[in-house]
Amino acid sequence: MKRSRREFARLLGLAALALIPAYRTAWAQDPRASLVAGTAREWLEMTDKGDAAGSHASAGAKFRKALGVSQWKAALAKERVPRGALVQRTTLQTTFDPKFDKAPPGDYAMLQFRTAFANQSVAQETLTLEREPDGKWRVIGYFVR
Repeated sequence: MKRSRREFARLLGLAALALIPAYRTAWAQDPRASLVAGTAREWLEMTDKGDAAGSHASAGAKFRKALGVSQWKAALAKERVPRGALVQRTTLQTTFDPKFDKAPPGDYAMLQFRTAFANQSVAQETLTLEREPDGKWRVIGYFVR
């Protein structure tokens, strides 16, 4: 009986050690991640409703400069309407980088979501956000496939 208790204690200790990397990862999460995710989800709520004007107005300067409201409305309708209503959206990954494409150095974040729509059960949405001079994060890119 003593041997089985020792084995149990040893296994329990090994299990606890195995969890340490997971706790380190959780503690190491960038504090900006929840702020960026909240901003991205608020913006996505507008796109889910088909609110092209609202999502355009709340997007970043680079987004608004690249697309006028009517262009964004057409692009949003083309990309989202055929997919149907949102069923589920789960964050896959959030990364931060001081460089983005050909843009000047700054604070950029890329979020990837696993998304299910009524007419497309497996999709991936990618949003790029920039922290603008006023300190607020705003969406500057959106891609769904």
